Amino acid sequence: MSIRVVIADDQEMVRTGFRMILESRSDIEVLADVVDGYAALEAVERLQPDVLLLDIRMPGLDGLDVTRRLAGRERPRIVICTTFDLDAYVHAALHGGACGFLLKDASPEMLVEAVRAAAAGDSLVSPAITVRLLKELAAARPTDGARTPSEPLTDRERDVVRCLARGATNAEIAGELYVSLSTVKTHLANVQAKLGARNRVEIAAWAWESGLTAGTA
Repeated sequence: MSIRVVIADDQEMVRTGFRMILESRSDIEVLADVVDGYAALEAVERLQPDVLLLDIRMPGLDGLDVTRRLAGRERPRIVICTTFDLDAYVHAALHGGACGFLLKDASPEMLVEAVRAAAAGDSLVSPAITVRLLKELAAARPTDGARTPSEPLTDRERDVVRCLARGATNAEIAGELYVSLSTVKTHLANVQAKLGARNRVEIAAWAWESGLTAGTA
């Protein structure tokens, strides 16, 4: 089945460009492109997309407000795509429930992979900001303030999370740890449940906040 996408951006050239890139892939269908946050919410209710590709700065209702209003829903999964590489936007989007964050100068392939990852319940954040973001999140919070897992993580789960926190994809984690891709996904699902995390970005943030990346947790 095709991945059903709605694009929300107030710039026509951006919407047209994204639509052309995504529709060139056989597994992606663009249901609509809209110009603001209110239209994005209406399109979500009417069309039930799998993924909402969302700008931040839009008239009326911005992308961060849309993200917060849709938080907690199984669908759509939200990918923020913006011109502005501002930490405050990144933090607000990911903590608001977005599962991806791209800059508009990202390659077409990265845009496609972000949509595919979101649809599969995974996350993709621009490499240019991933590690910086997580380090800053860790520095802003004391390690003793990090959430406590409902059950201790196993040694293998900790290994997987350390790789994740460095920005590794599931395939890269599998290669590094010499395990199957399905095993990596199982470990991450277990960790997500133990942490009560909404997505892999929150797992990675926890790893930095708790000191796990430094081997101290």
